[in-house]
Amino acid sequence: MASAAIFSSLRRRRSPTLEAFLAPVDLSSGAVLETLRAISTELVSSFSGKGRTAPSFQGKNCRSLIQKIQVISVLLDAFGDVEFSKIAPTVFLCLKELYLLLYRSKILIDYIKGSSKLWLLLQNQSISGHFHDMNQEISTLLDVFPLTEINLSEDVKEQVELLRIQSRKSKLLIDKHDDLLRLKLYYFLNEFENGRIPERNELYTFFVEKLGICNVKSCRTEIEFLEEQIVNHDGDIEPTVSILNGFVALMRYCRFLLFRFEDEDGELGKWKRRTTKRGLITQEIADTFITIPKDFFCPITLELIQDPVIVSTGQTYERASIARWIEEGHCTCPKTGQMLVHTKLVPNRALRNLILQWCTANGIPYDPPENADYSSESAVSAWPSKATIEATKATANLLVEQLENGTPRAKTVAAREIRLLAKTGKQNRACIAEAGAIPLLKRLLSSSDACAQENSVTAMLNLSIYDKNKSKIMDVEGCLRAVVDVLRYGHTTEARENAAATLFSLSAVHDYKKQIAQEDGAVKALARLLREGTPRGKKDAVTALFNLSTHIENVARMMESGAITALVGALGCEGVSEEAAGALALIVRQPMGAEAVGREEMAVAGLTGMMRCGTPRGKENAVAALLEFCRSGGAAATERVVQVPALASLLQSLLFTGTKRARRKALSLARVFQRRENASLHFGGLGVGYAVAGNSAPRDRDTSFGGDVALPVSISVPVL
Repeated sequence: MASAAIFSSLRRRRSPTLEAFLAPVDLSSGAVLETLRAISTELVSSFSGKGRTAPSFQGKNCRSLIQKIQVISVLLDAFGDVEFSKIAPTVFLCLKELYLLLYRSKILIDYIKGSSKLWLLLQNQSISGHFHDMNQEISTLLDVFPLTEINLSEDVKEQVELLRIQSRKSKLLIDKHDDLLRLKLYYFLNEFENGRIPERNELYTFFVEKLGICNVKSCRTEIEFLEEQIVNHDGDIEPTVSILNGFVALMRYCRFLLFRFEDEDGELGKWKRRTTKRGLITQEIADTFITIPKDFFCPITLELIQDPVIVSTGQTYERASIARWIEEGHCTCPKTGQMLVHTKLVPNRALRNLILQWCTANGIPYDPPENADYSSESAVSAWPSKATIEATKATANLLVEQLENGTPRAKTVAAREIRLLAKTGKQNRACIAEAGAIPLLKRLLSSSDACAQENSVTAMLNLSIYDKNKSKIMDVEGCLRAVVDVLRYGHTTEARENAAATLFSLSAVHDYKKQIAQEDGAVKALARLLREGTPRGKKDAVTALFNLSTHIENVARMMESGAITALVGALGCEGVSEEAAGALALIVRQPMGAEAVGREEMAVAGLTGMMRCGTPRGKENAVAALLEFCRSGGAAATERVVQVPALASLLQSLLFTGTKRARRKALSLARVFQRRENASLHFGGLGVGYAVAGNSAPRDRDTSFGGDVALPVSISVPVL
């Protein structure tokens, strides 16, 4: 029985691993002949049984190998029921080698049966070489096999001798027909490389008639297999990742060109049922049995690394997170506790490229910073080639054409496919937008069909991740209004949440913050989602409100729309409290904002509660909010904060154990209290005065945005 590692390799359809060359069972028992007979019989019957034929490709090599194994089966049968003790040691040693040979033959044939047709074509010469190696190994084994020590009939001896001679004389067999098909496949890719789109009839003849890829399902199988090879790709294996990406783009184009947009096998319904189970990104991944490798997470944020850098201890972190750690005065590695010899951050390009390939293959959004250094060869090799770009453009044009002229169901399918295509890659998002998809998706946002609306708003969200698409979305007349309407009246929870996430993505541009807030019902709907939504919906809503609060002119709209009440209520909600406190810290910088927060009975209690039990970033935002509340709210606000029980001890704790930013804010807040006529009564005996006197932090009010509020470090985009 094969080891778990090998079967795992087969299930994942990877090339045979090292274990394939080692005997996975103990052959020291008397069952050696039974084991050999069983595996040889299994191999022969896999081709000779009713309805069983050789694979479409490598068929000649497979049949030739099976014929050789048939002769080996005759040799094994000739042993009869001989007792194990009567088998000579040299014969037993050869039988063990024979087992390895048969087992490797099974691995090779199973690999061919489990591979996609395009992959077999691309690896035609390499796989043919594996069969040639098997022939040579059979010849070598029969050369040393002690046939004279076995009581064999003349007929069996003659068959074995003929097999030995045939194996020795065998030459590398590369099927010319298969190789011509491989060259034709490269021809199509070269056509896109030269800016020409292959003819439909030519593609139909090749993929449907010659390869037997006859429907949407088989197309998807081919695409998924190639994407898996990309993520498992070794740098020295041909074809390169860039070329494989080109074939994926070619296959995707053929899927829509040849099989159009009818929804086969009720895929829309299946997708709809799947989406009802979706939640946060981590839960989605768990639901679809995708496990992100632990090395892809930042040890600080526990999120997928976008811009990996290496510190002096050799550990890798998210650049923004480790830079902030160092900025706060820490001189040790967060993971190992070792001292940092220097603070230089070296880009980990190899890991970044691995994450990109893995995310591409598994449909996880991954958009590293625009200014990241990608000059490494590995990163360049994965960059989309011209053929990939041209094939993607052609696919986008087909999708947009269906969005404009297709049947209602075809439009829904097109929106779904745009959503999927836009999940990864700036180039994909750029091609879709340039093809004119955004105005057509906007029409579907008001569709009475829940599936169409959900797909279109999610596609809009994925497109908006690319910075240059944000302006295209905002420039389409009525598009922002349509997104807000989905947020307010969307047919499904997922549609409303994704509309909120779209507003969050668009609000990353400062000029759009006021425009979004002024859209009728937008802030009110975000506030409602923050109060009543799912965990993911609350996260989308609070991050959008946080972004909107950074614009000074949005405070009045947030006050009248109930956003402040919702933010105060979110202070006690795990997962959104940090952003809620950060938004309040910005809102209370204006007197009218401080007045509105002051009217909220639980505001001060919620902020002090975060100072007591919150995360380091939450404590920073909470103390910053209280500081700005006292500064802008005047004596009444300050007196209200001073009256909080145990506040002095909380400030003292932050002054000695908080982050650099939290200490600075706590110090400033203590000074505000000391200036009050009753400061000594409340704080004099608790050590805060000593901490203030001994601290050299500047007294002036911080004016920088980043200095007051700890910003969210990433955009969480749902994969739907």
